[in-house]
Amino acid sequence: MTIGELWRYDGRRAVVTGCASGIGAQVARQVRELGGTVIGLDLAEPAAELDGFHRVDMADPASIDAAVAELGPVDTLFNVAGVSSGIGDPPKVVTINFLGLRHLTEALLPGLRQGATIASVSSLAAANWLEHRDQTTGLLDTDGFEAGRAWCAANPEALEDGGYRLSKEAIIHYTARAAAPLGARGIRVNCTGPGVTETPILDQLRTAYGDQYLDTIPKPLDGRVSDPAEQAAVLVFLNSAAASYVTGQVIWVDGGNVAGRLAGPV
Repeated sequence: MTIGELWRYDGRRAVVTGCASGIGAQVARQVRELGGTVIGLDLAEPAAELDGFHRVDMADPASIDAAVAELGPVDTLFNVAGVSSGIGDPPKVVTINFLGLRHLTEALLPGLRQGATIASVSSLAAANWLEHRDQTTGLLDTDGFEAGRAWCAANPEALEDGGYRLSKEAIIHYTARAAAPLGARGIRVNCTGPGVTETPILDQLRTAYGDQYLDTIPKPLDGRVSDPAEQAAVLVFLNSAAASYVTGQVIWVDGGNVAGRLAGPV
């Protein structure tokens, strides 16, 4: 294959959550431009044309199951849908960002084709996920939606900063855990850790905490925030044949933020 062919999605059916806006909308656009068929899942109907759409509430397992029953064969999954702590409901943040993501992913697994790929969106907020593995292990060890919600209710200290950090750390930990068992089936699973990105989630944070909160987050690359298309391109790469030997990874798409933390002052 040529390098251009490795990026192509011809003949592949992609499911994209959060397809109506932000990074999800850009993923859907890019995959279709690369020849893929895109089925979108979201609460809001997308403005852009897709090959199929299902209105789904990621906080409701019945809603997710109803969509899965109609999806048909799937070659690649993009878990993009999410909310910030700015909504002011920590258990709901964890439910949408992680429990819903996990439920959808595992509901689709039996029908995923050989060579399928999964890419999820974590966050720069999860940069210290290794330090909090005890918390995320407890959440990951739960079996299903209700058990996950019960764990959140029993461990309020894990959600005391709004639930967003926990939910995004859980995505990285879940990805790492899934790499070996899914790899045995020829399925790759990865995630990204976006830095500050101009999406509706950013609007939630501005409303909840003010612009000054975002100004304190280091942005080493030109001091700017990311565009959703920049984030989408990395997700599209991870689920393409161009990344055929990459699995179990978190790719920090953060303009150098994590690198700066690890390297220290220069």
